[in-house]
Amino acid sequence: MRRVLCAAFVMLALAGCASPSGEAASGFIDGMAARAFIPVTGRSVLLHDSAAAFVIEPGIAVTNAHVADFLGARAVIGRSRDYDLMFFRVENNAAPAVMAPAIGENVIAYGTDLHGGLRVARGVVRGLDMPVETRCRTCNAQTGFVYIGDAGPGFSGGPVLDAASGALVGITFGYDDVDGQRRMYAYPMSRVRAELDQLLHRLP
Repeated sequence: MRRVLCAAFVMLALAGCASPSGEAASGFIDGMAARAFIPVTGRSVLLHDSAAAFVIEPGIAVTNAHVADFLGARAVIGRSRDYDLMFFRVENNAAPAVMAPAIGENVIAYGTDLHGGLRVARGVVRGLDMPVETRCRTCNAQTGFVYIGDAGPGFSGGPVLDAASGALVGITFGYDDVDGQRRMYAYPMSRVRAELDQLLHRLP
């Protein structure tokens, strides 16, 4: 029971209670991003919420584990043991290019509003492998890269793309407001890929 309550607390802390941030968007940086993006909406015990998922290779998508209850009857591959990631199968053959984040890099993040509409936030990478405060006693310590931008609720599990090339840089998993700035946290794709490889290796 304590684990369930902890998971609920993490979800509320990361998702927040406000409307999704970012600007309403009519399109993506390119066709690949449009094909790979998956809006996620649902209702938790306390509130209606939204998030996102993204196809990272043909037939496989990723989102945050704390929004798993919103995915419905998806073919789940598994959840990461140490990170806020969950992978599931999709009938989608998108295969986005991937690159590592870099300090000063301009990025674009995508999320979902409460009605399933697309949201976009533009930002700049300010830190790599930065520690993130844990949201409950049993949570593992987290690290990720930090980008400054007007994202927030609705962006959980969504992609962070390089603004120049459209390459996939990472997956958003949380945020903090510090000194008047919205700091967004994302896992680099090297970590996302490593967690998926571990799960696939354990499958029969």
